[in-house]
Amino acid sequence: MPFSNFIGNAGTVTRLREMLAREHFPPAVVLAGARGSGKYTLALMLARAMNCLERQPLAKKTQDDSPGLFAFDAPAQESESSAPGGLPDFCGRCSNCVRFGLAADLDDRVAEAVEARENLRETDKKETRIFVQTHPDLLVIPPDPPQMMIKVDQVRHIIQRIYYRPAEARESVYIFTSSAFMKEAANSLLKVLEEPPEFATIFLLTENPGELLPTIRSRSMIFTLGALPIDEIETRLAPLRTDWNPRQRALVARLSEGAMGRALSFDLESYIAARNHALVLLGAALGTGDHSELFKTTESFRPGAEGREKIESLLCTLYLLLEDLMCLQSGAARLVRNTDIQGELKKMADATDFAWIQKAAMGLGEVERGLRRNLLRSLSLDAFVAALEPGA
Repeated sequence: MPFSNFIGNAGTVTRLREMLAREHFPPAVVLAGARGSGKYTLALMLARAMNCLERQPLAKKTQDDSPGLFAFDAPAQESESSAPGGLPDFCGRCSNCVRFGLAADLDDRVAEAVEARENLRETDKKETRIFVQTHPDLLVIPPDPPQMMIKVDQVRHIIQRIYYRPAEARESVYIFTSSAFMKEAANSLLKVLEEPPEFATIFLLTENPGELLPTIRSRSMIFTLGALPIDEIETRLAPLRTDWNPRQRALVARLSEGAMGRALSFDLESYIAARNHALVLLGAALGTGDHSELFKTTESFRPGAEGREKIESLLCTLYLLLEDLMCLQSGAARLVRNTDIQGELKKMADATDFAWIQKAAMGLGEVERGLRRNLLRSLSLDAFVAALEPGA
């Protein structure tokens, strides 16, 4: 998949490729954006473009140049791994491109690494951290379970190898897929960023750059991937998700928050199921629903990992519905995300006020805190509804 297939943020992608063409790419790059906005895809594309064996060098350093300044020679011929206009691309078929590309399916690669660790002896398991490596000069660093954070041992492993020259590629590439660093891990990474080697590039992917230490941000160049327009996501979904009807595509486009990757992988069936449960809770809280249906619903949220994932999905959906109710009360119906049930939401909005919505949002916060204290999920949800009922 060449750069021309990357969806959206053309200006940002062009600036990154221009720096790559000038061989003036920063040693540390923060790619920020919503989940599914393409941060990991773009980082891997840039890593492949850096190391494509068919890419023609577009710049060379002269003896008179000061560090960082380059004189350019026009290439005699544009190669397949150089896009029109002289910007570098990657061929997708050389050995470096192929092996770097094997890391594209991040979830599967991480699952394989976690499974491999589970098969180790107990003593070895405790000392083993999760990495994804499909090429000697590419290392992907995901959050390490079960805490799902970047740990100091992962960063120490980077420090041990980053100052060695690449084995087969032009540059070694390190991709941190999360900004959830443990404090000691973040401080250790800072030491690398203070004196980065000239033959290595670090990508830091984050939904919120503010989660990174200010000292890390100051030593990196930050690029933000913006949200795509809803209409564009709907248009692009039409030929790719023919199993969804137009109303469903419109719903997913609004729920994906401008992230095409999130839209393509959106689990609509699970969302609709969670939303149906959320509507039962809100209906009972407003006094318009059946309590027997409420108790039947809340009882389905059982203990265990599966139940935890289910209730987390329910809480996220409840927050989205409360946002829609607030938009309807404020006269901003165009901002409603759940457009397929807007009529039902309008009736709810007419039956309540802003103070009730605020109270409901605070109640959801209480439910979340109760989950962290391992309170019974069904009772927490029943208490949430009871606190919002008329006269409570």
